[in-house]
This record gives sequence, structure tokens and C-alpha cells, in this order.
Amino acid sequence: MDLNRDGDGFLVNIDDWSEEVMYHMAESDGMEITDEIKTYIDKAREMYGETGTVPAVRNFAKEFNMDRKASKLYEVFKSGPMKIIAKYGGLPKPTGCV
Repeated sequence: MDLNRDGDGFLVNIDDWSEEVMYHMAESDGMEITDEIKTYIDKAREMYGETGTVPAVRNFAKEFNMDRKASKLYEVFKSGPMKIIAKYGGLPKPTGCV
């Protein structure tokens, strides 16, 4: 699969995203998309569709009734959870508190 990705692995054109693309990108990067991670990706895509921006990690964590520090997200992703979620969700590279 030939995908146009930037230097950080984000899709250059968000309209190129599909679940097939998500799984292909993750496999290419050595990342496994679990059901839990897919749930986060789906929610981030929904929130992006409503606001036009990648949600800040604190706002995103609230959607899952997580603590203020989003500890659960950091357990799953170790660092930069919103960057990883956005990357495989085909969303723009987030800025700010991610």
C-alpha cells in the first residue's frame, strides 16, 4: 500500500484514511491496534469531526471518565497518547497538550 505520509508518519491527506490504512500504517510501524486503541481512535475521530481539532489529552480523557492526568492513556501509550491516536486515526498532527 502506497501512502503519502510526512516525516513523522502522519497522513499528508486525512481523506486517505480508512481502517485498512490504519492497520497497514500500524503494522508498518511495528504498532498493534488493539480493540482498546481502536476505541480511542474512533472517539478521537468523532471529536475531530465535531470540532475540527484533535482534542487535548485532558478533554479526551474526560470522555472516558479518566482522571485528570489521563493515567490510563499513558499506561496504554507510554507517551504522547494523542499523537499516536491522531497518527493512526488519520488526523492532523496535534499541537499543544497531547
